[in-house]
Amino acid sequence: MRRVVVTGLGALTPIGNNLHDYWEGLEKGLSGAVMISRFNTEKFKTKFACELKGYNSADFFDRKEANKLDLFSQYALIVADEAIKDSGLDIEKEDKARIGVIWGSGIGGLNTFYDLIKQHVLGDGTPRFSPFFIPKMIVDIAAGIISIKYGFTGPNFATVSACASSTNALIDAINYIRWGKADVFISGGSEACINEAGIGGFNSTQALSTNNAEYKTASRPFDKTRDGFVLGEGAGALVVEEYEHAKARGAKIYAELIGAAMTADAYHLTAPHPEGLGAGNVMKLAIEDAGLQPKAIDYINVHGTSTSLGDIAEAKAIIDVFGEHAFNLNISSTKSMTGHLLGAAGAIEAIAVIFSLVRDTIPPTINFRIPDPEINPKLNLTINNAQKRKVNVAISNTFGFGGHNASVVIKKAET
Repeated sequence: MRRVVVTGLGALTPIGNNLHDYWEGLEKGLSGAVMISRFNTEKFKTKFACELKGYNSADFFDRKEANKLDLFSQYALIVADEAIKDSGLDIEKEDKARIGVIWGSGIGGLNTFYDLIKQHVLGDGTPRFSPFFIPKMIVDIAAGIISIKYGFTGPNFATVSACASSTNALIDAINYIRWGKADVFISGGSEACINEAGIGGFNSTQALSTNNAEYKTASRPFDKTRDGFVLGEGAGALVVEEYEHAKARGAKIYAELIGAAMTADAYHLTAPHPEGLGAGNVMKLAIEDAGLQPKAIDYINVHGTSTSLGDIAEAKAIIDVFGEHAFNLNISSTKSMTGHLLGAAGAIEAIAVIFSLVRDTIPPTINFRIPDPEINPKLNLTINNAQKRKVNVAISNTFGFGGHNASVVIKKAET
């Protein structure tokens, strides 16, 4: 079977606007939460989110181009460009028919949809929709515009599985390379939902934290006082490449993608299975796909959203899959720092796992104060500070509304 490696990375996150700053933010345990600046939150239950800091589209796009792109597509182009440059790919020397783009987003152009529908509703009923309304809004457009910019004519599509979307994108990239359908993929995800519809909609599901008084520390996975996730925005990109192709061009290799799996809870629209059955199954299958035993895993970057049900179910699933080895693992939720980037979460968290492999450092679960009696205290949740340890193999978990579960197993690059 063809081996799959990562040769380039790009990140735009609430704790760092590029790969270097994101990794530094992870190591320092920064919180990305701020009071929302995008709209008037006076009548909203939640008044904070993990916004990008200092983002200005004019720094990356001319006005005409920016007007054609929803924020989620802008974010996608920015991180794809960083990852491609980081990979050292000489695009003009490559067979572009063997390079594809698989991109994830849970919601897509929500800002575009909200703004133009609001404009229509507040008007006199005359349809004055921009010709860019539909192309800006649809989820697949991010993959499309990346391919158009670089001329990549290999497989090109979007994956949508709520908060598992970009992990599904990564899994598809892995499998298409294994099957020989392409040599390189630009894969990842982007999301931009911090607006009235995003905050109001998630508030109505009762999934979002309303801890406005302690907004900086409200994303507190596994803590007894957690009250919901904190919405984030941004993007992550990975250049995923067939191993021999990467070796032949002398590429630096960050890590190897050795296992992947997907399952469904088949249980509830928004709640996880209370015993974590789907979560447990997806980890078991991903480890099997990697050809490993559970004891080979050193670190799990958990889905860990800071919701009352989800954190307990995932902790149970880990103990079920790993047995006594669960207490030798490091576990952490980087959503405690970045907030929940929905469809982009899997991409930036895979990058966080690669950080752990490259630097032999586990990013922390910050904001933890009070243990939850329903979560086994013997689990090493990497509380509040990064921990140094040798990391050879790690897992990234992402789960989504609808009962979608996706996991990837990532291995330290061979030296």
